[in-house]
Amino acid sequence: MNTAAIDLKQLRRDLRRQRRQVNIFQQRQAAQAILKHLRRSPMLHQSQKVGLYLDAFGEIATKNLIEYCFKLGKQVYLPKICNMNQHLHWVKISRQQFYSRRFALHRLGMLEPQQRGVAVQHLDMLCMPLLACDVTGMRLGMGGGFYDRTLAKAKQRPYRLGLAHQFQKLACVLPHQAWDQPLHALCTPESYQCFKT
Repeated sequence: MNTAAIDLKQLRRDLRRQRRQVNIFQQRQAAQAILKHLRRSPMLHQSQKVGLYLDAFGEIATKNLIEYCFKLGKQVYLPKICNMNQHLHWVKISRQQFYSRRFALHRLGMLEPQQRGVAVQHLDMLCMPLLACDVTGMRLGMGGGFYDRTLAKAKQRPYRLGLAHQFQKLACVLPHQAWDQPLHALCTPESYQCFKT
């Protein structure tokens, strides 16, 4: 696929539609396969502070992974959008908060914690949602730029792992900006692929 010929707006539309068409059974299978890969990930086992997300738009479901992190004694952090600068802050949640779903609905449609958060550099590992990932590890997000903006300003960046359905792994190079943040690795139901960042 020719980089210059890629229409990112159309690609985002197509991938959003495809992601919405993933049924509950396929979603459950994908989440289980990804957890199986991550159980063998040295990076997850070495990381104490793990940033995750609450799926809301057909992304890879994270419930099993969050539960696994709690089981391992990890500190689990969820993103909260800071209204002042549109950066993400990371809020440490408890197992009790997760199970009782004590979160607020953001105007963009996802749930987020309400407590005060910390900057992304406090995390050891960051599991990120995405619309697509190319062969170099560049991530295509929903278009809001929250993750890229947040990471671009960080003094120190955590290990970045994208979680994706198989169709979100593209065999091309996506056009990107200087501030776009590449992934260290991508985990899909079929593979765990590391990139040279």
